[in-house]
Amino acid sequence: MLLVKTRIGPSKIHGIGLFADQFIAKGTLVQKFMPGFDLIIPESEIQKLSEPAREQFLKYAYKNKDGQYILCFDDTRFLNHSDNPNLISNNPTEEIDVAAQDIQKGEELTVNYKEFDADFDYKMSIH
Repeated sequence: MLLVKTRIGPSKIHGIGLFADQFIAKGTLVQKFMPGFDLIIPESEIQKLSEPAREQFLKYAYKNKDGQYILCFDDTRFLNHSDNPNLISNNPTEEIDVAAQDIQKGEELTVNYKEFDADFDYKMSIH
């Protein structure tokens, strides 16, 4: 769940992106997994989907280190990948993102998919 003001818009990185709609200071908690709002879906359920439905689902979900798929209910799903992200996960036991640097209003928010998405290589191969 996003904990700061954001908006979606056209991205120079890929398709649609998520942008800060306020100044975000370095170290600010920006996003946190929230049971009841964000979904955990076992891989066995994903395999039951038709191929087109599975592709659509995988576009916005990610596979965590436990092999479960996470689908965020809010605009978190529009975070694009960067090798030099401005959001980082600094807690290996929780699914959270904090600002790695000061982020200006209007700046695109990015994460490094390699840090948390077990399907990273697959996703990069289809884009």
